[in-house]
Amino acid sequence: MENYDTVVIGGGVIGTSVAYYLSKKGVKVALVERGDITSGTSGRCDGNVGIADKQPGLDTKMAYNSQLLFKELFEEIPYNFDYTQRGAIYIIESEEELSVAEEYVKKQVEDGYPMRMMDKSEIHDDEPYLAEDIVGGVEIGCDLSLNPMALAFGLSLEAKRNGAVVFDYTSVTGIRLDKKGIVEAVETDKGVLTAKDVVNCAGVWAPHIGKMVGLDIPIKPRQGQLLVAEKTFPVGKRKIMEFGYMMAKFGDENYKRNVRPELENLGIAFVFEPTLSNNFLIGSSRAFVGFDTNVSVEVMQGLAERAIRFFPVMKDIHVIRAYAGLRPYVEDHMPIISKVDEVPGFYIAAGHEGDGIGLSPLTGKLISQMITGEETILPIDTLSINRFKK
Repeated sequence: MENYDTVVIGGGVIGTSVAYYLSKKGVKVALVERGDITSGTSGRCDGNVGIADKQPGLDTKMAYNSQLLFKELFEEIPYNFDYTQRGAIYIIESEEELSVAEEYVKKQVEDGYPMRMMDKSEIHDDEPYLAEDIVGGVEIGCDLSLNPMALAFGLSLEAKRNGAVVFDYTSVTGIRLDKKGIVEAVETDKGVLTAKDVVNCAGVWAPHIGKMVGLDIPIKPRQGQLLVAEKTFPVGKRKIMEFGYMMAKFGDENYKRNVRPELENLGIAFVFEPTLSNNFLIGSSRAFVGFDTNVSVEVMQGLAERAIRFFPVMKDIHVIRAYAGLRPYVEDHMPIISKVDEVPGFYIAAGHEGDGIGLSPLTGKLISQMITGEETILPIDTLSINRFKK
């Protein structure tokens, strides 16, 4: 039996961030991961850290504050995680999209975020390989990208330098509570780790960990698929997304993109992300298929079709790889960053869906402040597990 202050369950970007921020404060931390670091969702995603796809208000505020924390991590961690801040662009296909984008940008600028509209001439000067009929764009100056796997490895290494112990290839088999229902220990297939606090950072597997203490955590896996292109010339300078996919969130819920019904059913929207290795990623898709991470040829074809629509030059570029990951989906699209009143000492940091990479430092910071009794840098009431109580 080994004694710790806090046991963190899950070795993705969320779990390693929690371990890092807690260890910085002198908390004795054990990080438990059933495989290797980033063997789950964090190793099967892109590296976008943006405010572009966020609703005005708390959603954007969280993402922007996390971007600021990434700048600090870039200085603090002596590990290259490909941090690059080149901004991002939304591309606009129609006048209807353009009017919605203008209202969205106006609101975000009023809130102090670096966004601006780009007219047709400007967007094509900026991205010369774009399809000629693109009517405009939105530039988001603060968005950045990184390598998620490198980030998690860097955070775990720094946490270990701060005294944390990492138990990889170790499965959690149970969570022990005392007679008052308070967290007492984490049982694993390699021994028992005593602790007064446990943080559930297990992503799509968080409900499994929750059941160990009698909790029903409303998270389910939502598959996303990506294509990886060969090394080639710079097709685009930075992260590029289609604005039409966001119309349901920012505009008329009855708006329909000019795409085949099959693409809508597969949840396919164009996302382009260049890498520092001179290739690029193409996404994305959304589907509820349980825990299946097999790639689908139909989805691959749909992703390629949408990519060529926006960048016709891509028809001559080879795809070298396709992979799929599982987003931890929550119905209201907000993460659960919360203590659990019914189980003192038990915390949840999961349910980030596609924002886990971007919100990882903010989540680690918030959980560390909650556990050490500090005032949190942002309000956390709306992120509580209690919001799902009927």
